[in-house]
Amino acid sequence: MSKKTEITVDGITYVPKDSLASAKKFDGMEYCIVRTYSAGVFAGYVEREKGKEATVKRARRLWYWEGAASLSQLATDGSSKPSECKFPCEIEEVRLKEVIEVIPCTEKSKNSIEGVPVWEE
Repeated sequence: MSKKTEITVDGITYVPKDSLASAKKFDGMEYCIVRTYSAGVFAGYVEREKGKEATVKRARRLWYWEGAASLSQLATDGSSKPSECKFPCEIEEVRLKEVIEVIPCTEKSKNSIEGVPVWEE
């Protein structure tokens, strides 16, 4: 029997409270979306934050996305249009300077981001 993850009543979609919890940790690191001043946006496991610097493991650059109005929505709901997103391959580690925003992701969002096909040109 599969577990229902959402229900729609009178046109409003509800999700279980536990599905909004932060994504599971990897070696004690939290899965987040990290926005920088000039290097762009990345998703991955934040290993270290110090001042305006962060090290992100298993990182994907979020070069272009559809199906979310903002990074906040992407971190909460993921993308409703994953086939239209442009996320290159995951890299082992990126050291980011000039970090201006770190948004913890829900498990739903993490699964959505990881499920976007690798974009190559």
